[in-house]
Amino acid sequence: QGQLVESGGGLVQTGGSLRLSCAASVSIFRGNIMAWYRQPPGKARELVASITRTGDATNYADSVKGRFTISRDNTKNMVYLQMDSLKPEDTAVYYCNMKPPYRVYWGQGTQVTVSS
Repeated sequence: QGQLVESGGGLVQTGGSLRLSCAASVSIFRGNIMAWYRQPPGKARELVASITRTGDATNYADSVKGRFTISRDNTKNMVYLQMDSLKPEDTAVYYCNMKPPYRVYWGQGTQVTVSS
């Protein structure tokens, strides 16, 4: 069974930056659209950004457009989320998964907290 492991979260002030990383097993990563999701406190999980298998196309939620950048390294089976100009409303647990997501592959996520 495959595995996804997120890292890179932390506490940052408004306007700061973080880079999240997701290590994926080959069985999950290869040939799949990968995405980042987040779950703010008390709210449902939502799609943040996605990237195609070759990395030639990306999509973003309106709330993060222009501030977040998703990328992938197919040689390392890694997916990244560069987050700039962070806002308090970006506070959430961030997860990576395929798009659409597979329930069995939800990991522990990584906590991002943006202080005002």
